[in-house]
Amino acid sequence: MKLPTKQATLLFLVKDKKILLAMKKRGFGVGRLNGVGGKPDGNESIEQTAIRECQEEIGVTPDIIKHVATLNFYFPIKKSDWNQQVMVYFCTKWKGDPEETEEMKPSWFEIGDIPYDDMWKDDKYWLPKVIDGNYVDAEFHFDDNDDVLNYKVKVRA
Repeated sequence: MKLPTKQATLLFLVKDKKILLAMKKRGFGVGRLNGVGGKPDGNESIEQTAIRECQEEIGVTPDIIKHVATLNFYFPIKKSDWNQQVMVYFCTKWKGDPEETEEMKPSWFEIGDIPYDDMWKDDKYWLPKVIDGNYVDAEFHFDDNDDVLNYKVKVRA
């Protein structure tokens, strides 16, 4: 399958066996918990995108980010403009305190109590593997209701 041409980022703050998830308040993914992130502006690198989006969405500036997964998402024809390759990052050191913005409402969750039912349906397949310290390459195909039709998850220790 051809890789999506659109790239995006997803960044999760992780500290003391907790992970920061943010409720998307508008736009793509509204009503779902997720990391923060988005699409590149102009010629910025994908890493610069992850940092900028974190600053804009929750008021935090990451010091160090670690690339932990590459996810390819495919949607039905009528949503094919949603197809994207997402670079996922974990951040354990940052400046500032997460705050609510017009776009996101952040909350901390214990690693063992992540509310996967309030997230995208794919997250339960790859996020636990990344939390366990693995690098993940994955591909997800969704139906019209954003349910996962099929997927492949490859773990690199």
